[in-house]
This record gives sequence, structure tokens and C-alpha cells, in this order.
Amino acid sequence: MPPRSEEPRRDATGSRRGPSRGDGAADRSAEPGVGGISGARAYTPRGRTLGEQRLGDARATRGEQRRTPRAGRSGDPFRPALQVLDGGRAARAGRREPPPRRTSVVRTVPERAPRDEPPRGRPARTAPARPAARRPARKPPKPPRLADPGRRLRLGTALALTLFAVIGIRLVVLQAVESPAYADAGLADRLRTVVLPAPRGAIYDRDGAALAHSVEARYVYADPTLVKDPGVTARALSPLLGIPASQLAEKMQRRTLPGGIESQFEYLARGVDVDRARQIMALKLPGINVNRDERREVPGDDLAANLIGFTSPDMTGLEGLEARYDELLAGKDGKRVYEVGLGDLAAPIPGGYSETTRAKPGSSLQLTIDRDLQYQVQVLLAERMGQVKGSTGAAIVLEVGTGEVLAQASYPTYNAADPLDSQPTEREDVATGFVVDPGSVHKAITFGAALQEGVITPDTTLPIANGIKMGDTWFADTHPAGGKRMSLPGMMAYSSNVGTITIADQLGQERLIDYQKRFGLGEPTGVGMPGEASGRLLPADEWSGSSYGSVPIGHSVDATPLQMAAAYATVANDGTYVQPRLVKEIIGPDGKRTKPDPPQTRKVLSPDIAAELRTILEAVTTVDGATGLAAAVPGYRVAGKTGTGWRLVDGRKQPGEVASFIGMAPAEKPRYVIAVFAHTPGGGGGDIAAPAFRDMMQFALRHYRVPPSAAAAPKFQVFPR
Repeated sequence: MPPRSEEPRRDATGSRRGPSRGDGAADRSAEPGVGGISGARAYTPRGRTLGEQRLGDARATRGEQRRTPRAGRSGDPFRPALQVLDGGRAARAGRREPPPRRTSVVRTVPERAPRDEPPRGRPARTAPARPAARRPARKPPKPPRLADPGRRLRLGTALALTLFAVIGIRLVVLQAVESPAYADAGLADRLRTVVLPAPRGAIYDRDGAALAHSVEARYVYADPTLVKDPGVTARALSPLLGIPASQLAEKMQRRTLPGGIESQFEYLARGVDVDRARQIMALKLPGINVNRDERREVPGDDLAANLIGFTSPDMTGLEGLEARYDELLAGKDGKRVYEVGLGDLAAPIPGGYSETTRAKPGSSLQLTIDRDLQYQVQVLLAERMGQVKGSTGAAIVLEVGTGEVLAQASYPTYNAADPLDSQPTEREDVATGFVVDPGSVHKAITFGAALQEGVITPDTTLPIANGIKMGDTWFADTHPAGGKRMSLPGMMAYSSNVGTITIADQLGQERLIDYQKRFGLGEPTGVGMPGEASGRLLPADEWSGSSYGSVPIGHSVDATPLQMAAAYATVANDGTYVQPRLVKEIIGPDGKRTKPDPPQTRKVLSPDIAAELRTILEAVTTVDGATGLAAAVPGYRVAGKTGTGWRLVDGRKQPGEVASFIGMAPAEKPRYVIAVFAHTPGGGGGDIAAPAFRDMMQFALRHYRVPPSAAAAPKFQVFPR
């Protein structure tokens, strides 16, 4: 827009005049706020030439451009001029709005008139306005060139797709490949295992009466991780469980297992009554729970206790048949594995992992023991042992022909239902673990071997001296014959050591040892009792001169009461040895009955020789003055032999003596063999064995309704003429 030329002022007469300094001064003295076009017209800068004014305007323009590069782009074309016309009052007043771009106003200077004023009414000429010289404005710097947006988009898309692909592949790996590992790791923390005890098999007598069986009970356990106060919990449980609170509190303490896992299961009590378990659960103690268990019961208490043995609280057999057949009786425990919540929600998760393995019940044993006979034998043995303050005793009843043990009693005994109060010596099965020097009961083996080998006959008589020397030892008789000839029944009736040694000397060492083995000495019977002793026979190379006198009469021989009973059962069974046995049948969980392996048998004597030997043994209970008269059973023929030996512990002779009697009845056709052994440190064993045998045999014959003997025992001549 071309600059406006300043119009000359008019005077009072109406003639136009150019601007004068006086007018400019008047304008400067005007009050602020008086502006407008009239003010602009009256303004004439003083002391500034037109060139200076132009130069200053140009500099001001350049300064405004540097401060506000975009000021010249204002949409108001009159703003710069108005700012100039206002005289910069707004700027001087301190306004903060950016100063607008100033536009140079080229003032027209009227030509100098001649000193003489021009004629009125004739306007003065004005020079054409020349635009002020402008310096070209500096162009603003160009902004940096941005990347190609299409390229940027393609790169971002590729990166996003790559990221999603990596995440997707990782998810697939986690779900398909590594998922089982992570699932198993987490599952292990949530799994709980509860043992489902297998019902232990029972032990029955030969008629099916329970000697030991299990009843339903409960076990009480603690999860130490959930028990809040072990001391308070222990004091609450102690009266109900009968266990000191200190012991219970110790079991409830947190402990770390070898694998680094904190224990979550500790037994507090086993075999707790069901009613007592309900009382415990009613207390609602944190971390305390109960589960199904069983408790072993022995109805007869001490009945056959040394045979049966007992179990631990966790139903493991510890002694007796319970230990020997533990694997068969115990069965196989089951288990339930299930998933539970953690923390306070330690309860099974509905629909979570759960697996149950059913328990396999154990098999039962049916023994050959007769409960009634066993009871009577135990009572009779205890009575006789109590009379002489005996320390150890045993009584065995064998059925002839089958080898079945009908009764096997030990003294002392204990209560198998409460074994903790007993001593180890009270729990020992004397019949199989009591090693003795059998003494004169061994003479039946020497006579049988000599008869079988033909060294003697039933009619043989021998001169018997009062004593005989073998090696450096003298052996004498308790009933001296004084050198008279004595029959075989007489030698047996009076238990002649001299006569027996004389016969054995004719038999020979090797054949005697051979028959000892045939009769079952020197090795365990295999009856089924754990820890059965084998005894010991003196090897031929260990015999001394005196051994030829001691071995035939039952010394220098180690044997158990059961071994000696089995040897006499061989004589009763027409010369055939039958291995003793305690187990009659095995009853499976399904009720199926299985017989054990048949007992071992072997021929030792011929039936005729066995019958002849039984007749010789009858003299012991019938001949006047014989050693076994106290063993005679009224109405029945009895064949047997008394003995006096020693007890051996680790091969060492113990104080006192071991009295014994082994016999069979009826002698003409024996049904049962009974052996009684009694160790009496103070002596008097002879007063126990024979009377105890008599009472036991009498009960057995009546119990099984064996008819009395039809014929009386033969008359024996001790000293033939």
C-alpha cells in the first residue's frame, strides 16, 4: 500500500501550511492518549534528516524481523502504520504483546516556497513519494527433512509383526512343550498323599479261632505347617492320647526333609479307638487330623504269645510268627493322592487331580496250634515251674505222622497285647531258641541206631559194671548193676550210662554221628520260627577220648527241645522223620486256602525197629524203680525217657541243670509226642518234667478222645537170669 503523504496544516484563515517546529512542540506537549490522525499529522521528528529517518526505520524493521520472524505476516495491513502513528505509546507503556512489524512512512516534504508566499488558493507542489530502501529479509531456516513416512510405516509394521511372532512362538512352546514341566512343578506343591493301610491278615488256630487279628482304628497325625501353637495343641491332645505333651510338641515342630521340602505329615499316635478319634476331631485343632488305621489285638493276651509275637504301631511284625511271615500278613498299602488348595484353603480341590490306589489286604495264617490245648499246656508248665522257681521251661506237643505242632509253650511268657512292659528273655520262644545239653533223652537215638545197624537186638543183654573210663573220664551209673547182666529195657529204665556207652562203642563214631543227623540234630527244623537255633553236633575230628563216653549219653551235643521232640516223633511214626510245622494253611484275601509246601520226610528206622524201640522205652514208665514212673498216664501205655543235662549259652555251661522228659502215647500206636524241658538253677528239675508230661498227655488224649490202651504194657525183666 503506497504511503500516505502528510497533508499540510491549515491556519486560522483556512490556508494550508507546512509543518513547523512549533507545531511539533505543541504536539509533544499534548496529553497522552490524544492520538489519531490529527496527532500523526502534527508529528514531525526534529533533528532528523530524511536519510536518518529512513535509516532508523530500516534498522527498526530488521530488528522486528529478528525478534518476530512471522510478524510481517499479520493479517492487519494497517497495524504497523497505526503503531507508528500512536507514537509507540503501547511499547512505552510496557505492553508484552510482540511489536508489530513497522512500516516505513515516507513523509512528503513540501517544496520550499519562495520567501514570498504563493498566491492563495494555489496548492503547492509536492514531490512524489519514494519508497524507502528495504533490505531484503533473511529467509527463515528450512525445517529438517523428515524420513519417508511410507518407509517408516513399513519398518514399524515389520517390527510389530516380528514381536507378535516371537510372543506367539513362545506361547506355543509354553503351552505345548514346557507346559507339562511347569504343570508338574506346580502340582507337586498342591499334592497331598494319604496312606491307605492294608488290613493285616489274622492268625488263627487250627479250628479258626483268632489268636491275633486287626480291628479298625484311627491314627492321629499333624501337619506342622498348619499347627499354630504346638504347645497348646500338645496339651489339648495329651490326655486323649496318653502321651506326654512334650513328646507331642516335639513331633509338631516344623522340620525340613532331606529334599528341602518342609514336612507336612507326622504321626502322633497309631491304633487310636474310633470314639477317641471323634473326640479329638471335635476339638478342631488346626493342623491335627485323623485317618483310618488298624490296631492289632491278641484275644488270649499271653496265649501262644511266644509263638505269635507282636507288631509295631505301624503294623510291622517284630517278633515271632508276626515277624517271620510279615510280608505275607502285611499285604500292600494303598494310597490316595489328591490336589489341595494352599494356605488356609488346604482342602481337596473339586475336579482337581485325584488318584486312589486301593490297598491289597494281607493273607491270613491258620496254624496247627490248638487253642485249648495250648492254654492247658501253658498253665501246667507255669504251675510246675513256679513250684521250684525254675528260670526257663518249654513244652511241645506234636501230632505223630503229620509233624503238626499242636502246642508250643514257653516259660516265662508275656502279654502279646501289651509287649512294651516285657523283657526280651520273656519273649523268647524257648522251644526253638533254648539250646541244651539234652542228656539221657539222647540215649534213645543211640539205641535206635544200634538196633537198626544190627549191633544189638531186643533180647541183647550186657554185663554192666558200676563205671567205665573213656579217655581220662570215668562215667558211672546212678543205679549200679554191680557187673550183672542187664537187658536193654533195664538199661533204659535205669538210664544206664555204662550200658549205653558200651553199645555206642560197638556202633562206632561215624555211624552214631550219621544217625544223629538222620534224626534231625545239628540243623534247624525249619518249623517257621525266626531265630531258630540249629544246635551243634561234635565233628568226628574234634572228638577226644572222653567224647566216646559223653556223646552217646547226650553230652557234648547241642540241641533244642523241638529237635529232640522231632527225634522221638520219628520213633513214634514207625521210623520216619517228619519235619515239624506250625502253619497249616494260608488264607488269601479272597478266602482261597493254600497249603504250604509239604514237610520234609526221610526214613531213619524201619517200622519193626521203631516198634521194638518203643517197647524198650515203655520200661521207663513201668519198671519198678525206673526214672520215669511219674510220667505214667492211667489207662494208656506210655513210652518215653527222662534226661538231665545242662543249659548252654554261647557254648558255655550255665549253673543248674535241665531236666527233661519226652514221651509218646498210646505206646502201641502213638498219636502224640510231648516234650518237657525245665532249667532249674537250684536243681529239682526232675520233679517238674515227668509230672508235667503226665498231666499234659492226659489232657491231650482226653481232648482228642483217644481211647485207652486195650492191652497192658509188657512185663520187663531187668536182670535176666
